[in-house]
Amino acid sequence: MKIKDILSQGKPTLSFEVFPPKTEDKYESVERAASEIAKLKPAFMSVTYGAGGGTSQYTVDIASALHHQHHVTALAHLTCVTSTKEKVHQVLGELKEAGIENVLALRGDMPTDAPVKKEYHYASELIREIKEAGDFCIGAACYPEGHVESVSKTIDMDYLKQKVEAGCDFVTTQMFFDNNILYNYLYRIREKGITVPVVAGIMPVTNVRQIIRSCQLSGTYLPSRFKAIVDRFGENPAAMKQAGIAYATEQIIDLIANGVNAIHVYSMNKPDVALKIKENLSEIL
Repeated sequence: MKIKDILSQGKPTLSFEVFPPKTEDKYESVERAASEIAKLKPAFMSVTYGAGGGTSQYTVDIASALHHQHHVTALAHLTCVTSTKEKVHQVLGELKEAGIENVLALRGDMPTDAPVKKEYHYASELIREIKEAGDFCIGAACYPEGHVESVSKTIDMDYLKQKVEAGCDFVTTQMFFDNNILYNYLYRIREKGITVPVVAGIMPVTNVRQIIRSCQLSGTYLPSRFKAIVDRFGENPAAMKQAGIAYATEQIIDLIANGVNAIHVYSMNKPDVALKIKENLSEIL
């Protein structure tokens, strides 16, 4: 099923992200985790795409298993900054053959250990090519706090408009920890004429060091309430997991209460975290 059709139904949806392994010996454990999360019957599941396309086959394989074996709508990520056009069209052909209808088109992070191919500069170029390559539902990324490389939030929104004009059907946000940032962002992009559905990306924090490093790289704002949780429970992994899940749940409830129906959880391949979030929202969903 196409994700734009799922989102158009106007009711709360919960989806999860998984990421493929970097090496073949880890494939089985990732596939098992994806399978466990699929049992929760999410609205859809996204499968990320490694830098340089090194894990592209794993992305296709996991997305295909979700679609065919677990009957869960799959969203395959596709990045282009380190890919050739030939490679992109090869992956699109594999997705089409596997029956995958949904692609999340991303420029991707600038690599430190792989060459930039220079055949693509922006995600909008990739979106345009995917649109021409077949009947895909295309998603893109958006940044409520502005992309870390952008000169300003206004210019970043101009790039988002270019993605929509190129043919993107919905956008998913980078993680954020203060819902007011998203509400302000939604107001601003609607004023700019961007009307595609926005899926809110939520990260339940269970690994403090990892999330702090990630926030430093992405420029994500950490509110004082969240910092207090990290300060109090950060050295106790079990307590931090419980507090992180509670914080994410509270975020999601507030979003749904304020009309943001589409929630995408960055579950970091942790079925137990995905399960607890789903349980916490059982009546709300």
